Amino acid sequence: MLKVNRVSTVDAVIEEIRGRIRDGEWSPGDRLPSESELTQSFGISRASLREATRALVHAGLLVVRQGDGTYVDAVDEAAVALNRKVTNSKMAEVIEVRRGLDALAVSLAAARRTREDLAAMRRALDDRNAAAARGDLAAFIDGDLRFHMSLASASHNDLLSDLYESLNIAFRKSIGHAMGQGTEDHEALYHAIEQRDTATATELSLAIIARMEDMEAHAHEPENLP
Repeated sequence: MLKVNRVSTVDAVIEEIRGRIRDGEWSPGDRLPSESELTQSFGISRASLREATRALVHAGLLVVRQGDGTYVDAVDEAAVALNRKVTNSKMAEVIEVRRGLDALAVSLAAARRTREDLAAMRRALDDRNAAAARGDLAAFIDGDLRFHMSLASASHNDLLSDLYESLNIAFRKSIGHAMGQGTEDHEALYHAIEQRDTATATELSLAIIARMEDMEAHAHEPENLP
């Protein structure tokens, strides 16, 4: 049974469910116990449970599937809010954010990468190149995104990696129009990180972003009329 103390019953239930999700008792994709089980376990009314559930659905942590139950949809509501913001952002803004994150990620990766990090980057880059060669856009986007995610992971900065993970949706959108572009730059970036050449890696990273900005700008230019 919950200890309510000075907070309202609904607030106590919200914090209890958040805590269980945060602690891993309930993970994304898990179905929560039934309403009757939760009300009995928490020692609360159905009305309080339903109000708490609505709040967590609105926050993006839970999702209600009619006729099926309530499921965990996310762990961090701050990340959910960020993804919502990013999804509605202009592509030019997304690319500007990428410039800052990529420059930081490559400088840290060049100093901290391990053999395992390089292997993960190599696999993703090979997949990216193969997808470009056969014209497979979905696989190209996946390979490009995994390359940059593995690069961020090679920074061994958990916060930076989490930011990349949170921005995945927007980053995926920014990759779509770069099909087959930048193969040489990405290969050179990989080798610069492999050689721990921070200056070259940073320069290449900024060049890749500059090309994306140029493509984005041209994508919105009005067509010349005859």
